[in-house]
Amino acid sequence: MKVAFISDIHSSLDELKMVLEQIEKIAPDAKIVGVGDLFECTIGKKKLDGTTYPLLSEVMLNPVGFEQLLDFPSIRGNQEERILLVSRSADPLLQKISHLPERMRIGDALLIHGHQWPYNESPPQQVTQGEPLVVHGHTHKSSWSVEGEEQKFHYFVPIELPQKSVTVNVGSVVDNKEWVLYDDCERKVTFMKVE
Repeated sequence: MKVAFISDIHSSLDELKMVLEQIEKIAPDAKIVGVGDLFECTIGKKKLDGTTYPLLSEVMLNPVGFEQLLDFPSIRGNQEERILLVSRSADPLLQKISHLPERMRIGDALLIHGHQWPYNESPPQQVTQGEPLVVHGHTHKSSWSVEGEEQKFHYFVPIELPQKSVTVNVGSVVDNKEWVLYDDCERKVTFMKVE
């Protein structure tokens, strides 16, 4: 099975369209899976004071046509968690967001957004221990590591993953237009970018 991992869209309609077009062109048979932060919450962490808002439009960006492009499974990121924290909307979209899981398994890969540990640090051992592959986002920086040691990569060049504990950071759709193609049969990842 081939999987296209995308992360950190942050409600960027145009950049999501570009990434989805590239996925369709390069890997039309790949299953698309989101790794969190689909939406952009407009209430920053520093503004969390217990206030809740009755309308989703008060707490998040949802450009016209954006939600319709999110027709793939996804986990939730810190943006979705903040939206849930500050919104009391009756909008069905809030219900959909509330049902996004924190973690998901795709083949031998564990997906977790990455806000569960300190920013710019590697996933902790309690996340990676026993996991052949951990896929995350959050930092908007494509990277991969083997047993905690960061490795080099080139976009569009497949990487055969060793039979060790591997961590892959998908990068971001917003600003960078990055995604990762994963072939779980061949255990290969390819970092992709719309240029």
